Amino acid sequence: MGRLKDTLLSTLGADVKEVEGQFPSSVPVFIVPKKRFAEAAKALKKEYALLAGEWATDETLLGRGFGIYACYRKESEYLIVKTLASSEDPTFPSLTKKFTPAYRFERQIRSLVGLTAAGNPDDRPWIKHEDWPADAWPLRKIFDGSQRLPRVYGEYRWVRAEGEGIYEIPVGPVHAGIIEPGHFRFQAMGEDVINLEEKLGYVHKGIEKLFESFSWQEATKLAARVSGDTTVAHSLGYCRALEAMTGCVPPDRALWLRALFLERERIANHLGDLGAICNDVAFAVLFYHFYRLKEMVVRTNMKLFGHRFLMDRVVPGGVSVDIAGSGITAILSEMDQLLKEFERLVIIYDENSSVEDRVRDTGILSSEKARDLGMTGFVARASGLNLDCRVHDPYPPYDRIGVTTPVLVSGDVHARAWVRVEEIRDSVRIIREILKTLPDGRLASAVAAPGPDRSGFAAVEGWRGEIIYWVQSGPKGEINRAMVRDPSSLNWLGLEQCIHGNIVPDFPVCNKSFNQSYSGNDL
Repeated sequence: MGRLKDTLLSTLGADVKEVEGQFPSSVPVFIVPKKRFAEAAKALKKEYALLAGEWATDETLLGRGFGIYACYRKESEYLIVKTLASSEDPTFPSLTKKFTPAYRFERQIRSLVGLTAAGNPDDRPWIKHEDWPADAWPLRKIFDGSQRLPRVYGEYRWVRAEGEGIYEIPVGPVHAGIIEPGHFRFQAMGEDVINLEEKLGYVHKGIEKLFESFSWQEATKLAARVSGDTTVAHSLGYCRALEAMTGCVPPDRALWLRALFLERERIANHLGDLGAICNDVAFAVLFYHFYRLKEMVVRTNMKLFGHRFLMDRVVPGGVSVDIAGSGITAILSEMDQLLKEFERLVIIYDENSSVEDRVRDTGILSSEKARDLGMTGFVARASGLNLDCRVHDPYPPYDRIGVTTPVLVSGDVHARAWVRVEEIRDSVRIIREILKTLPDGRLASAVAAPGPDRSGFAAVEGWRGEIIYWVQSGPKGEINRAMVRDPSSLNWLGLEQCIHGNIVPDFPVCNKSFNQSYSGNDL
């Protein structure tokens, strides 16, 4: 029995009941009375659990009203606590006093499902903008997503700092570059930032609602497009959740190829991020050279696998493309060339005093804050949190290959950049090992249709961090709910907090050191 499970059962006793039909069995779902939902959170907090996600479902087609779910994790253990709410009383106890990330999870639940977290201090919408009708709740079954909504007048209430000499700087939602839209509102005194608040949701596309209109096979393409720079990891998260539901075991060759794609995605994005960080401190030479290496990787992807970003190459049951012996030789040669040039660039980055002056001790996110905010991925590892799904919850083939997780403690821009440096080095090692031990065999296994009223869970370490998928089937085995939790849903909170005490001109490089997804957040 896991420590979190033991704690929950000993604290709530007979009020806890395990939900049947949840897969894999190693990630159990326990239903508790609504009045004890927050008590369960308090007990798990004392066990140093993290709140990995909180979401709601409309289960009226299954005869149950609304379900509210909270997913907790500690090292390799995941546990989901569920409670119920009715249409007559669409409320549930807030978890914000125990877990800071619940602050926005619960605002999103209210915006999209229409359930109110009693005790949450903020009733402003999140993801759903203020110009939507107040009673339009997209994730309810009665909502017709094909109908155009009337626009109503609404005004967002920004948090404001007041006092002599304090002024406000709005940034966005439209930016000077080609990045997606997001609104950042600063309060500053002189150049010192006092507060930063984000307002996202401008690229809300109704992704989670769209899942309900697709078949299980078709939905894979939607998962691949949740965040275009993370197509492999999101596809893998969805596929693993579906495979858990149906008992499908992909062939070994497919598992190895999935890991190959995942590590190539990691390398390409980390290279781009390192270049962008250098660009924001006016070191354009390294910006171009890091991007040149990224371009080399994605061009090889196109040549060998038919897509620069490997979209739709991970499918339910396995993969859709193979690699020949000549392709293996090409990638191994590419890794040799890439690592040689990469190490030269790293030395230039590390020994340049002007870069060092801008990235060290800038945008510090302490270990305490990182844990309190539930940070994940390279943001967490740069702030002293040893979190990596490939290590603590190793899924094939990482349980046989192994991963070296870099962890730093300074929590500044440099740490977030240097974690990427170390991860690129380790991803090159992993790719070499994959290609030298790639097993023969089929590319995919058949995936049966899920039975009714089942749910599947998967956690995957994308290049930004932990990605979670939880999918639920309806009374006919169709998709009733697909919950997607991108790392950005958590890590955007960290950007708001790390900027305190910095100067306004340091925001761009702080932002680039996080480089979170707007699309992955605006579901």
